[in-house]
Amino acid sequence: MKIETKYHGLIEVQEEEVVRFPNGLPGFLEEKEFAVIPFSEDGTFIILQSLQTPELGFVLTNPFIFYPDYDFNLENQAVDTLDLDSSEDVTVYTVLTMADPFHLTTANLQAPVVVNVKKKLGKQIILTGTAYQTKHHLFPEAIAT
Repeated sequence: MKIETKYHGLIEVQEEEVVRFPNGLPGFLEEKEFAVIPFSEDGTFIILQSLQTPELGFVLTNPFIFYPDYDFNLENQAVDTLDLDSSEDVTVYTVLTMADPFHLTTANLQAPVVVNVKKKLGKQIILTGTAYQTKHHLFPEAIAT
C-alpha cells in the first residue's frame, strides 16, 4: 500500500511493516495503525509513521543501544493487550525528541513503545515509580563538553 509520510513523502509499505495499536497512543487515541520505516541506514533510528495522518511520525530507537542498563517490567494488562506468549516476541523502542544540533536529542524512557513483533501489536507504556523521565540525553558526553 502507498502512504504519505512525514519524513519520506509518498512511499510503499508492506503489510508486515504495519503495527496495530489497539488503544492508540497517549495523546493520539484515534491513531491505531503505524508503519515501521527505517530512518537510518544502520537501523539505529526508525520512524513510527501513522497510516492515517501523514504529518504524524515519531522517530524511535532501541533504548538499549544508548542505555544498556535500561530495565522495566510489563504489567499484566500490557502483556494481555500485546497478546505476548514469549519475551522473545518483544521489541522495545523509545520515542526521541529530535534537536538541532543532533547531539542534544533526548529519549523518553518513561514511556517506551513495546511491540509484539510476531503479532504486530503495539502499546506505549507509561512507567510509574521509576527514575526514568521523558527527557534523557542520547549523548550525555557531548553535553558535558
